[in-house]
This record gives sequence, C-alpha cells and structure tokens, in this order.
Amino acid sequence: MSTNKNAKVSDKNSTLIPITIIAGLFFIFGFVTWINGALIPFMKTINELTDAQSYLVASASYISFVVMALPASSIINKIGYRKGMSLGLIVMALGALVFIPAAEARTYWIFLAGIFIQGMGMTLLQTASNPYITILGPIESAAKRIAIMGIANKVAGALGSLIFGAILLSGIDEIKDKLSTVSAEEKGQLLNTMADSVVTPYIVMAAVLFALGILIRKAPLPHVEAEPIDEPKDGKTTKTSIFQFPHLWLGVLTLFVYVGVEVIAGDTIIAYGISLGFPATDAKFFTTLTLMAMVVTYALGVFLIPKYISQTFALKVSAILGVVFTFLIVFTSGFTSVLFVAALGIANALVWPAVWPLTLKGLGKFTKTASALLIMAIAGGAIIPPLYGSFVDGNKAKLIAEGMNESLASAEASTAGYWILLPCYLIILYYAISGHKLGLKK
Repeated sequence: MSTNKNAKVSDKNSTLIPITIIAGLFFIFGFVTWINGALIPFMKTINELTDAQSYLVASASYISFVVMALPASSIINKIGYRKGMSLGLIVMALGALVFIPAAEARTYWIFLAGIFIQGMGMTLLQTASNPYITILGPIESAAKRIAIMGIANKVAGALGSLIFGAILLSGIDEIKDKLSTVSAEEKGQLLNTMADSVVTPYIVMAAVLFALGILIRKAPLPHVEAEPIDEPKDGKTTKTSIFQFPHLWLGVLTLFVYVGVEVIAGDTIIAYGISLGFPATDAKFFTTLTLMAMVVTYALGVFLIPKYISQTFALKVSAILGVVFTFLIVFTSGFTSVLFVAALGIANALVWPAVWPLTLKGLGKFTKTASALLIMAIAGGAIIPPLYGSFVDGNKAKLIAEGMNESLASAEASTAGYWILLPCYLIILYYAISGHKLGLKK
C-alpha cells in the first residue's frame, strides 16, 4: 500500500516541473492572444475601419493556425517538443517587431502581417504544448492539467487586456470626438500619435519573447509519447488512416466553433460595451470580466475533474450554459447584457480542456497529426468573429435605413449579432452527448 502511495507522489513530483514550464508558455500566448480585445477598437480608430474590418485583427491571428498547423506538426516531429516551443517564441518575437514599421506607416495590412506572424509562432507553441500536457499523465485527468494551463492563459489574458487597454485606449473617446471637428492635417497628426503608442510595448514584448525562446531550450522537459492504439489480439492493424476516426473530425469541428465563441466572448465585449454607450475608459475592463469568469471556472475544473465529475459531464454543462447565456444576452439590455457576455467565460472555460482528451483518446501513433488538426480548428477564431462583425454592420445599416438613429442602431445590431453563438453551442452539446463516442470501441 505504501509502495503505491510513494509511486503516486513520485509521479506527481516528476510532472510538477514540466507542468509549471508549460503553464508559463500558456501564460505567454494568453497574454499575446487576449490583447486583441483592446487592439480591435484601437485599430478601428487609427485606421478608420468598419466593424467587420476591425475584426480582421482576430482573423489575422487565428487564420495562421490553418496555414501553420500541419507544417508545425512536421517541424515538431523533426526537432522535438522543446525546440519547437523555442522556435515558436522566437517567431512570436519577430511578429512583435513588425508593429514598429506598422505604427510608423499607420498601415492596417502591416499591422495584420505582424499579428499573423505572431499567430504562426503561437501555432508552433500550441502544436507542441497542448498534446504534450495532454499525454504527460493519465488521459482521465488530462482536463485537470489543461484547466491549470487555462488558468495561466486567462490570468495572462486579463493582465494583457488591462495593460494594453490602458496604453492603447487611453483618451480614445476624446480623440474620436476631435476627429470630426479638426482639419485633415490635424486628424492625420492625431492618428499618427495614437498609432505610435504601440511601439514601446511591442519592443518590450519582442525582447521578452526572444529571451524566453533561448531559455526554453535548456528546460527540463521529459520525452513523452501517446499510448499505442488498442489493436486486436491477432496483431492485425485495423487503423491505418486518420480518416478512420470520426470522433476526431467531430472534435475538430467542435473546437472550431468553440474557439469562435471564445474569441467573440473576449474580443467583442469592449466594442459591444462602447456600442451600448459605455465610455472606453470603463469598457476596457470588460474583457477582464470574461477572462476572470474563465479563471474561476478553470479552478473549479481542477478541483472537480476527475474526482467528482467526468470530462464529458463538464462539457455537457458548459454547452448548456452557453445556450442559456446566449438567450440572456439577446433578451436583456445595458450592463446586464454585458455581464452575460462576460458569463460566457463560465460556459467556455472547460470546453477546450475536455475536448482535447476526448478527441485524442485511442489515436496512438496518429496523435501528433490529430493534434495539428485540432490546432487548425483554432481558425474558428478567424472566421466566426468577422461573421459577427458583418452581421452587425448589415443589421446596423438596415436599421439606420429604416430611420433609427445611429447610436441606437449600433446597440441593437451588436446585441442581435450574438445569435451567432447559438448553433455553435448546440454543436458542442452534440459532441458532449454522443459525438465523442463515434467510431470508438464500446
């Protein structure tokens, strides 16, 4: 009995350092990812964009996961997890440096290029770190480990949102008021000054990322591999292709819509608050509400999974809450509606931690390729938020054409845009109930 107890203590000690290191990486890409909530209204102002155009900030970041996921899987197969993580950090640093010429030129596509390059680095980082933490210990407790990663990710996101919100959105209301009254020359000067505010923070970010990229190469990360596929006793191989795992492809779809709703919950809430009439000085804190809701729910997941509830049950509850909160966002108003957008953090928190182990279960030698496909699903963050933005733009134009004043039309259109969440949460619910079992042995 004492031997088993000592073995468990030893296992925990052997994984503590790598879990801490990977949590640090999740902190980094959480910080970089969630500053998009502040970048969207900032870019909209300095580049004079529509709502749909401004959400290309999210698209540029997340579409890189489609472009880079399979190459990232190939790179990691050749150089290993540790060097893959190191390379990802260095690529992210290069993307941060692109913000310097982008600010000087105040050119939107250069900003988007910098965001895209940072996304490529994050793809490398995530393609290495997510499967690593999933298979570092028992698959039944993987959601617990990923929930710990989520806490690090979202605490960093809250800090990034607050810091960059204070830097980028300070005085934005006054500047927007001035823009309609000054000459074209003065307008250009105001916008150039505002654009320059990104230079110093992104230089600091690049320096930190470069340093961490070098340090991670020395990190004590043990080698891990997924468990082999459970084959028949006669030794015949029954699984020869990634296409023989329907639960994997449904998992990819589930993560695709999940990332879309997570990005909408975090990246639209500031702009949504502004559309409802809240000043930017107050609205800049709204993303933090979403992220803190996620952190609290992650902490519950760490405590509850797998001792009290299963990963599957957590996913079902998350999807149901997402459906409920969607209705509450649309059918309430003002700050109450904003709070229900923030409450989506509760619905979203345990989806990623639950879907990864449910999807990778039983994949054996196909785990790395499957991980790349799951990382590609992050492209949901590139596609679904701009759909929300397009819906808002179209509905707003329609309401104005019908005689509604612009501010009220903006508020109503922004609220109605959240209907896009409903089919996404229904897909997640289907995967939680039965989709994750398709093609697996009973």
